[in-house]
Amino acid sequence: MASICRRWRLWILPVLTCLYALLIVIIVPILLVNSIKNGFKKQDQAALVGGAFVLLALPIAFYEIVQHMIYYTQPRLQKYIIRILWMVPIYAVNAWLGLVYPEGSIYVDSLRECYEAYVIYNFMMYLLAYLNADHQLEHRLEISPQVHHIFPLCCLPDWEMGREFVHMCKHGILQYTAVRPISTLVSFICELNGVYGEGEFREDVAFPYMITLNNLSQFVAMYCLVLFYHANAEALQPMKPIRKFLCIKAVVFFSFSQGVIIAILVYLNVISSIFNTDDTDDIRNISSKLQDFLICIEMFLAAVAHHYSFSYKPFVNSAEGQAWWDAFRAMWDVSDVHNDIKEHLGVVGSSLSRRIRGRGAYQQAWGSATERTSLLPQVAVINQAKSAPTCSFSGYHTAEAGLNNNPSVGESEEAAADTQDNGNTVNT
Repeated sequence: MASICRRWRLWILPVLTCLYALLIVIIVPILLVNSIKNGFKKQDQAALVGGAFVLLALPIAFYEIVQHMIYYTQPRLQKYIIRILWMVPIYAVNAWLGLVYPEGSIYVDSLRECYEAYVIYNFMMYLLAYLNADHQLEHRLEISPQVHHIFPLCCLPDWEMGREFVHMCKHGILQYTAVRPISTLVSFICELNGVYGEGEFREDVAFPYMITLNNLSQFVAMYCLVLFYHANAEALQPMKPIRKFLCIKAVVFFSFSQGVIIAILVYLNVISSIFNTDDTDDIRNISSKLQDFLICIEMFLAAVAHHYSFSYKPFVNSAEGQAWWDAFRAMWDVSDVHNDIKEHLGVVGSSLSRRIRGRGAYQQAWGSATERTSLLPQVAVINQAKSAPTCSFSGYHTAEAGLNNNPSVGESEEAAADTQDNGNTVNT
């Protein structure tokens, strides 16, 4: 038994393939029988066609996920890749369940919307893990040409290259990771109380406000991601980031924008005229099913794109990878997300203090410990700054010595050593 477990890389794919084939053999006949009993209505036709695309998408996505687990040789990068690859199975199954059980679409859609923000966060952390392997990302950006804001935010003041730039980009993406679950929860509560009004652009329902908030938050996140890529385009060339970025952007953009377009069509009575119905509940169900049906088809295309864009092949080497359970545990361990969102909320809560202090605040170490020193006398601030700072952001570590604008690596290491000797190290 022990030898079989050690050779799991040899039998894991055949076993999973057999289980998946067995699942198809069981599910497909059941769906066909139920469709025939119901008279093969349009709802059943949509569920069967969408299910066919889902059945094609799932093995492609799971194959890539399992291969990354088999060749789990670079955990700091593959952890984020595996999380991104789970986007296709979650979206596909979620959309198909919405077709089969339209009355419960509000519940399953909530999961999809939250995972969307989670994927954008993981893609940003994947880029950071790749760029900051030597912990010199900020220094490289400091000596890089200034990156200016692009349309439509070209009138904003430029973010200073280095710590401020990385800080603003990361927290611009993190805000979406925090806003999306909160807005989804609010929408869910409004739906339970009958005041959500999906597809209705009226001032007495929550739908237009929620869709505006989500759209604005998503725009900020994608804008920061584009700006970060623009600043590091040359350094990212070896990993071929364009197609990876397009995969993420396409899935997020199409799933969100087509929902907005469908809502506008409902508002303009286009859906009601096409399907010849004036019943509000019928129109709402039709628009929801149309969105889910399109996502089922798109996830097959996304699975193929992810297979080539986030391939496991660059991680195949002669070195033995870690055990599969390490990859599985890292895939579901969201403690890094919790810590990052906690830091983000702390930064947002102290934004007024940071603006009063000016841009010099970005030259200090990040985190709540630094923010708390803003109300202390200046001497105390200097003393605490000298004893502070080893800060982390999901494996992204920096060290700061004093309040110098551009401390050298040697000075940072000396400050970190002093803090250990004094027992005053502060971890944020």
